[in-house]
Amino acid sequence: MAKGTIRVTVAEAIVRYLIAQRTRVDGKEVPLFPGVYGIFGHGNVTSLGHSLETHRDELPVWRGQNEQGMALAAAAFAKATRRQQIMVATSSIGPGATNMVTAAGVAMSNRLPVLFISGDTFVSRLPDPVLQQVEHFGMPSVTVNDAFQPVTRYWDRITHPAQILNSLPQAVSMMMDPADCGPAFLGLPQDVAAEAYDYPAEFFATTVRTMPRARPDTSQLEEATRVLTGARKPVIIAGGGVHYSLAEQQLAEFASRHAIPVVETVAGKSSLLAEHPNYAGPLGVTGAAAANAVVSQADVVIAVGTRLEDFTTGSWTLFSPDAQFIGVNAARFDAIKHRAIPVVGDARETLMEWDAALGDWATEASWMADVSQHRKDLDTFVSSRTRDDGQWPPSYAQLVGLVNESATPDDYVLTAAGGLPGELNINWMSKAVASFDCEYGFSCMGYEISGAWGAAMGRPTGEVYSLVGDGSYLMMNSDIYASVLSGHKMILVVCDNEGYAVIERLQTNQGGASYNNMLADSNGTGSDARVDFAAHAKALGALTHEVNSLDEFAQALEAARAADRTTVIVTKVRAKDFTEGGAFWQVGVPEVSERPAVEAARKSMDEGLASQRQGV
Repeated sequence: MAKGTIRVTVAEAIVRYLIAQRTRVDGKEVPLFPGVYGIFGHGNVTSLGHSLETHRDELPVWRGQNEQGMALAAAAFAKATRRQQIMVATSSIGPGATNMVTAAGVAMSNRLPVLFISGDTFVSRLPDPVLQQVEHFGMPSVTVNDAFQPVTRYWDRITHPAQILNSLPQAVSMMMDPADCGPAFLGLPQDVAAEAYDYPAEFFATTVRTMPRARPDTSQLEEATRVLTGARKPVIIAGGGVHYSLAEQQLAEFASRHAIPVVETVAGKSSLLAEHPNYAGPLGVTGAAAANAVVSQADVVIAVGTRLEDFTTGSWTLFSPDAQFIGVNAARFDAIKHRAIPVVGDARETLMEWDAALGDWATEASWMADVSQHRKDLDTFVSSRTRDDGQWPPSYAQLVGLVNESATPDDYVLTAAGGLPGELNINWMSKAVASFDCEYGFSCMGYEISGAWGAAMGRPTGEVYSLVGDGSYLMMNSDIYASVLSGHKMILVVCDNEGYAVIERLQTNQGGASYNNMLADSNGTGSDARVDFAAHAKALGALTHEVNSLDEFAQALEAARAADRTTVIVTKVRAKDFTEGGAFWQVGVPEVSERPAVEAARKSMDEGLASQRQGV
């Protein structure tokens, strides 16, 4: 052994390196990688699994029941901790790896750090074809792990032990960079993972990493100041970047001092408390008509930490064609969208410096008075949607209202695909900052349960509520058992509308016939069969309540809060009672059809596109 080196396997070196990475959260030094979600197979158990078992107290492994689910939990953990800590997700080769690709897409689209490590085939190729290997006749070096390339920020296959000396620091630095943040992937061939190498001892030295906070360029800030001070009706769009830069307080102070209303994206929800006087509501397709009305009047739009996806912008129809955008973002890619004046920098640092540059400047009082009326309209609308109308089954909004009422400022609520994002985005009134997670970047069905498990790990205090539809529940539910097994409690509300009701709504609203979405119009002889969700969840180890009134639902929420383990509350819900948003959404309606309703829908779509803002 050379001087100053430690001879270990590649797998052991990776584990030791991850353990050595530290960070600071709330002034305390903590592990940057607090744990691993792992399902072992022949491709990762003998080397990586061996090392993880050896270091089980320093880098614990939490067993998921499906590789996609455990990787979704890792993404949700990153969101719940505001990207301050990173979980690892490891799988064997083949199907274990490809199961994680969808979750990598979730992390990629939501700009979340997750370290994926999958086993791979043998670099030597001597035993090929090996178990679970997919052979590519014309490209023998390609494996299924190449499928991670489009859905990760950093991708590498380790073909020599020395490569991790470069690859691991690069992957970690990328995940810690606000501008480039996203998932990283390392493919670990089985022979390489087991190979020993003399690593420099300093490679394993404890390293305390902090998130860099880029300060804005002076000239960019000056230009943004010039434009803003000339505005009569500016508005701030608060995106997820507000949470990740820990800028909620600075946003609130900036908005108050300069009399600027704040609307939120789905990712940015809970950037302001609902009670804040400058809070104007959620915008976009799943947003409130009142907030969208505010945005439509704006002459300057300050986009803070948002990638401005179509559900936020109403497919770019929400804004005045003359509105000037100012893009405050750590990533240049997002800061320049729609010919915005870019201010590339950390949201917290930028808002503080911009606040100082603006001094006592504020908008005219008439603008906030107008916004305040829109906010009253929002409150009135939410009250009308969430109140008990004496009918059963309830609407989604009524359930959201009761969960909101049950929750405390210490609690966290989570959902994802289907009809629930719109219901929560409008009807949920945030009691604390960074207390809301709706995965709408990739809109991944199945995130709701696995994500709640990950969020419960990331938030050691308070309850984690997850609202999930019957469709998402059936798609991925095994992490109910994972939460019971690991001892990380969550409260799941299963909203059963007997199908994919929100897609059926889109289908019929655009002129189509109901088909293959609701159970009643699906092919097969079992269309009358229904799942006993309560019995199923009980079989997975959860406490369960099946309710038949809103009073029973409120009682079940109280019991779930008092329980010591995961509780599942099952309720029927109206399939066609959705809270209406207030924005156009571009979808692919057929240009020609034999169905008059489809042709009418296409005409309406084309009319809506007439107001679409042409961007870059």
